[in-house]
Amino acid sequence: MSRSTGSRDNGQVSLWFVIVTALFVTSLLTANVVAVKLVRIFGAVLPAGVIVFPISYIVGDVLTEVYGYSRARQVIWLGFFCNALSVLAIWCGQVLPPADFWKGQEAYEQILGYTPRLLAASFAAYLLGEFANSFVLAKMKLLTSGKWLWTRTIGSTLVGQGLDSLVFITLAFAGNIPVAALVGVTVTQWVAKSAYEAVATPFTYLAVGFLKNREGRDPFDYETDFNPLALSR
Repeated sequence: MSRSTGSRDNGQVSLWFVIVTALFVTSLLTANVVAVKLVRIFGAVLPAGVIVFPISYIVGDVLTEVYGYSRARQVIWLGFFCNALSVLAIWCGQVLPPADFWKGQEAYEQILGYTPRLLAASFAAYLLGEFANSFVLAKMKLLTSGKWLWTRTIGSTLVGQGLDSLVFITLAFAGNIPVAALVGVTVTQWVAKSAYEAVATPFTYLAVGFLKNREGRDPFDYETDFNPLALSR
């Protein structure tokens, strides 16, 4: 197993990397669709997306740990543009005139429609949260010399999910609901998503161990440019 000093590689993309990337993007897109429904879990009201959205953070941890920050950065941007394309397609479907016999326009707009404010909040929260999650994990890997994976996965999620929840709830609902309610919803989402990550830690260990063994790599980001806009390796 290699212990490279950076997250650079030879540019080749393995089947496993493609599978992990597909899982990341799918969990992100699915979460955005189902998030419109509010559910009650253990007395807390949460968007249904909480069921699948944390998977994107778990997969993001795997990407950074196994493939390095630069590869994770590419996947984060890929997820962003795939999400933007999905939103554009949904909006086009909404504005196209419905067939005379089709009665689902109102339901379509209610379930799949997005307001510009919610879209801006969602995109900003996603980018800030995912990049923070990947950055913290990569830096903690250096500080721990690759030991104690659980501290990195949980620690990075606490930061990433915290920023994601704070940015989204604030940008989406500030001025429309009381400050106390904003704080309550933010903390509830943060705790729920972070607890999800903690419970999934054994599965993260299994995935990381399996992929490191199959890929023969264990990158350390000593020389990596952590600028989110630097798309080159």
